[in-house]
Amino acid sequence: MSPPPPDRDLTSIAQARDLARRAQVAAAELAEFSQELIDGIVDEAAAAARAQVEAFAQLAVAETGYGIVDDKIQKNLFATDRVHAFIRPMKTVGVVARHPERGVIEIAEPFGVVAAVVPSTNPTSTAIYKILIALKARCPIVISPHPAAVKSISRVAEVMAEAARRAGAPADAVSWMTAVTLEGTQELMKRREVAVILATGGLGLVRAAYSAGKPAYGVGPGNAPAFIERTADVKKAVRDIVTGKTFDNGVLCSSENSVVVDEPVADLARQAFLEQGGYFLSKSEADVLARALVTPARLPNPALVGKSASVIAQACGLSVPTGTRVLIASLEGVGRDFPLSIEKLCPVLSWYSVRDWPEGCERCREILRYGGMGHTMSIHSQNDAVILEFGLKKPAFRIIVNSPTTHGSIGLTTGLDPALTLGCGGFGGNITSDNISPRHLLNIKRLAYETAPVGRAAPLEFDADAAPGVPPSERGIAADTLRRRIDEFLGGRGIQPSSSHDLRPPSSVEATAARLSFVCEDDVRAAMATGRTLSLADRAIVTPAARELGDAHRVFEEP
Repeated sequence: MSPPPPDRDLTSIAQARDLARRAQVAAAELAEFSQELIDGIVDEAAAAARAQVEAFAQLAVAETGYGIVDDKIQKNLFATDRVHAFIRPMKTVGVVARHPERGVIEIAEPFGVVAAVVPSTNPTSTAIYKILIALKARCPIVISPHPAAVKSISRVAEVMAEAARRAGAPADAVSWMTAVTLEGTQELMKRREVAVILATGGLGLVRAAYSAGKPAYGVGPGNAPAFIERTADVKKAVRDIVTGKTFDNGVLCSSENSVVVDEPVADLARQAFLEQGGYFLSKSEADVLARALVTPARLPNPALVGKSASVIAQACGLSVPTGTRVLIASLEGVGRDFPLSIEKLCPVLSWYSVRDWPEGCERCREILRYGGMGHTMSIHSQNDAVILEFGLKKPAFRIIVNSPTTHGSIGLTTGLDPALTLGCGGFGGNITSDNISPRHLLNIKRLAYETAPVGRAAPLEFDADAAPGVPPSERGIAADTLRRRIDEFLGGRGIQPSSSHDLRPPSSVEATAARLSFVCEDDVRAAMATGRTLSLADRAIVTPAARELGDAHRVFEEP
């Protein structure tokens, strides 16, 4: 009788522990590398991946069934070329900035071991990107692939790890899990050796990353709306939206999911969509599509994710014209009663017509609140005032202007930092709203030189004639100054000082005739030198040193 198969969860957990321990050893070595050596490692890893972009894309589509090979090649090239070119000049070792005007010097410190969760929708491009930014920050990376994309993600990691080793990286600078389960991934994220988590995937996985007790960069769902305002170049706007929605069959989380059209240009936009391969579903057809595409949990059906419009239509039993690129469903609202208002991850768009831009603004806000908070949206307009209003009012941190959301959000057609992990900030429950780069995997030490010395007490007023030739610190306070301060002190407490009050050492006659309201140590010493006693008035102020000295030598005559 053959032994039972090993428990897959236990195998995955054991592998996570082993890889994390080995990565921690590599972290200590990487932390000591020079900028030149790190840059050489990153260059070699990027070059090795670039040579395999087509093979990676083919493997990803074959394994997952998601997307289009040519588009995945473009995403792989985006990571190997655009991301690499962006991070190449970054200083990530030693002194990274000097601010002489503030007296501050900034020094980069690597965060430590990175636990990276890579999704099945964009497996190879995300793996390339995360490996490059981790190595640039001198952080070893342990990858947990999505179970549906283990082969393609592992292949990327193998190629880049070998190139990094040839360039001088430690053996475990890049490692990856091959036995992947949810329990194993959670164990990896919770390991004490792991310093930071880069999580790209479903909402549940991202929440698990944030609950692991470690700093984490997560990405929420997209559900990006695209607003076409009445001043827009409508044909270009429609072309951009279709381009973004059909790129890799809509699997990027920042791809357009809804079109919100200003009523005066709605007919023109509808015609433009037809010309671009859009098919407007009837009410009954939209209901059929919704039942097939949207699960009871209000998530897209994995069987239809990343499939083309024609394949989706055929799977639903719908007849669409040849050349259909995107399916469009007109909706009256957003939420659970309108299933197609969710993030769809395939070439399906919901369609809304609005009276004006304020109504469009509110509709876009509703769509973002239903699964896209903090992520991305676009506005197509020539009205800068309206564009700015959208920037000020929308709960999205990437508002793409006159460009596809898919391409603009990752920095391909805009000036945003090139990245394949897009933070959703506080709106989306994320730690940052940035496009993630090596900067997010660095801690910064700061040398801070004193620029404003701690304030000292104002210099005291001295009687320069009180002790000629004696340094000011030994002369004491001038009598007039001291008298004024005493009078102010007494007056603040309701005591009216005597107008004849004089702090000069009294004569023996004065001493017997007047009671003193204030006595300092010099008064006591003067009395001791002449053999006098000091008569104290009611509520007289005696300094502590005078009291101690006077009591010891019985100088005081109490009232």
